[in-house]
Amino acid sequence: MTGQRQASDQSIMSRINTESAPISAAFSNAQELFQKRRRAFFAALVCALFCAAHADAQEPQKGPVSGLPLPRYVSLKSDRVNVREGPSKEHPTLWIYERAALPVEITAEFETWRKIRDSEGAEGWVLHSLLSGRRTALVAPWKKEPQLLVAADHSTPAAKLGPGVIGNLRSCDGKWCRIAGKGFDGYMEQENLWGVYPGEKFE
Repeated sequence: MTGQRQASDQSIMSRINTESAPISAAFSNAQELFQKRRRAFFAALVCALFCAAHADAQEPQKGPVSGLPLPRYVSLKSDRVNVREGPSKEHPTLWIYERAALPVEITAEFETWRKIRDSEGAEGWVLHSLLSGRRTALVAPWKKEPQLLVAADHSTPAAKLGPGVIGNLRSCDGKWCRIAGKGFDGYMEQENLWGVYPGEKFE
């Protein structure tokens, strides 16, 4: 009787193991499939983030009004420019610029108003009609000593310009800029000018 019971138990266990084998295999396959899909998802996510960052690096932000790049450098058209706290004449005047051709950086746009930043980091809103697309630059306003202006060979000294001198930018090749003003015309290292981005090139 005992032998028959043991044989019956063994038969039941054998049948359970046989029936559970496909379940275990299916569970294992499901785990493996889940892991593969998770790896594929993270790979796609990393790729999407990389592509988005690459696209942002390739395509500069555009102003919602002008369609021009933001930020960008311009200059003051007038020798009297009111800088306001916000983009309307109802906002109080923060200060007044009294230096035509001063380079400033546009950082935002709203209707006929542009938010600007100067070489000292001060920001405010001005009417776009008071700004010019003419490119100018300040000679190293963060330095105390004059900067060397050289001839076209980039080695022959032409003049020394003090910090804060304004000049018209004629061209930049990413390292040198041709800058001209009253009584001077020559080349200066781009890193010593405020009003042009590092590595920026234009004719």
